[in-house]
Amino acid sequence: MGEQTERMAWVDMAKGLSIFLVVMMYAASSVGEDTGGVGAFHWAIAFATPFRMPEFFMISGLFLARVIDRPWPLFADRRVVHYLYFYALWAVIHIVFKVGLLAADPLGAIEQLAWAVIQPYGVLWFIYLLAVVGAVTKLMHSLKAPVWAVFGVGAILQMSAVHTGSYLVDQFAAYFVFFYAGYVLAPLLFRLADWALDHAVAAVAGIAVWAAINAALVFSPGFAMHPIHPQMGFGGLPGLHLLLAIVGTAALCTLAALLTRLPAMDWLRWLGSKSLVIYVAFVLPMGIARTLLIKLGLIEPTVLTFAIMAIAIIAPLVLYWLVLRTGLGGFLFERPAWAHLPGTSRPRNAAAPSAAE
Repeated sequence: MGEQTERMAWVDMAKGLSIFLVVMMYAASSVGEDTGGVGAFHWAIAFATPFRMPEFFMISGLFLARVIDRPWPLFADRRVVHYLYFYALWAVIHIVFKVGLLAADPLGAIEQLAWAVIQPYGVLWFIYLLAVVGAVTKLMHSLKAPVWAVFGVGAILQMSAVHTGSYLVDQFAAYFVFFYAGYVLAPLLFRLADWALDHAVAAVAGIAVWAAINAALVFSPGFAMHPIHPQMGFGGLPGLHLLLAIVGTAALCTLAALLTRLPAMDWLRWLGSKSLVIYVAFVLPMGIARTLLIKLGLIEPTVLTFAIMAIAIIAPLVLYWLVLRTGLGGFLFERPAWAHLPGTSRPRNAAAPSAAE
């Protein structure tokens, strides 16, 4: 691996860590909801609570500076329409399968499809929100809004724990600042990754110190383990949560850079390069696997969570492989020409880009 390739591979490695944590969270919470049990993965997710989703958004903003000066149609095609296409497609697939077919409720499916236009559906809320935060960031850039003023407003929204009843508005308030932070802090994060590659011992020591502090603040007084959503201790306080999220993302970027030096971990980098493939398609096999395994008597939370995590990650990759092998269903992971804005279509690889690209 060349030096430049090695110094960029950490981004895919970070995406791999991101998608792994997200699938783990949904698997553990669903197991907790169905069985009421708590296993080792619940404790891992509790530790990662401050940075788990913020890291996904920050990684998504890393390369925004490369495209933000493009004309609006080109930017919107790549950073807005792109995500809305995959959101709309997979929202239809999820709703039709789960509500229309499994629940045999076609009217309910039509109602949910209508709501999905204005209220992000299920796990796909992240894809929907990427389109929104990308458009808002471009708008702020076009208006020449001061960068740190925008960051400050985003930070205030995040610390205010906004609850309007609109899932879109609430999630935007909670996560816009992290996407914007990825855009603003990208040069620092890239320099940090370069430093980690050149100072591995010091980087490992820094990660150890961060992990100890993060754990102390998460599991401090006020912490409550719950089978679905663990409650943080001091780490959940406004301002401190924001700081832990940003520092936690920096720590994971550092870890990702170090992992690129380990050939045995290249599978995680590859996983990161296919993170959108996994993200849009993991929920259905996860739900099916959980239902079948519980019916077969597997209820120990740690083993059950691990099993459905493995299935939820592998199944989308198998589907993706079948699409490549057969040439059928390419629209599932590759945006077709008709789904581009006029004059912006360009040839693409068969694989959809990663969710955090």
